[in-house]
Amino acid sequence: MSAINKAFENAKGNLIPALKDCTAGEKVDYYNTWAKTYEEDVLALEYRAPCLAANIISSHFSGDREAAVVLDVACGTGLVAKQLKTHGFRKFVGVDASKAMLALARETGLYQELKQCMLGDYPLPVQLDSADVIVIVGALSAFTKVPVSVVREMCKAGKPGGYICMTTRDGPANQEFKAALERELKKMEEEGLITCAEINQVKEFELGVLEEESGYISGSVYLYKKV
Repeated sequence: MSAINKAFENAKGNLIPALKDCTAGEKVDYYNTWAKTYEEDVLALEYRAPCLAANIISSHFSGDREAAVVLDVACGTGLVAKQLKTHGFRKFVGVDASKAMLALARETGLYQELKQCMLGDYPLPVQLDSADVIVIVGALSAFTKVPVSVVREMCKAGKPGGYICMTTRDGPANQEFKAALERELKKMEEEGLITCAEINQVKEFELGVLEEESGYISGSVYLYKKV
């Protein structure tokens, strides 16, 4: 087995438990144990969502990037902030449920604030209308226990005219969740809360790991603007 294949198999073995059905607390416990090898594993899985989200935000954001406040929801170890830094963003507030992930995010030195919060169980621990950009990458799926209603919490935290960026997988196991997410976004549009800036479906989003997935699976990146 080549080194690349071995790295993929190791990463696959670490990711699959994170996709299993369990309680939210059990999910967080697993992420705490996974934190040490998380970045190495997602690299082996060719996980492109952080880069894709940063690119779409950068292509639309026209304000002062150094002054802009970015709220990184489910920030993990800081992969999204690292990507956004390359586009000129400098001020980051991170929220995650995993203490171990937050500890690694803190080591990056990118975040002005880091807060622990179980998404869906509690409101986001941030001020209303405070963020110029809000991003959630990797946490909106059928596997994470994060409800689609969190996008309303994110909207409340954004400044009028600010951007909200989200990603989700397009694999067969996530179709029901994705449909629910898109219904919620459409409803928020109809309520006059947000407008759609761009939706990008990416064929090579990441390498699939489930039995029904082969090779690359696709994913979607959503960018909305708060009214």
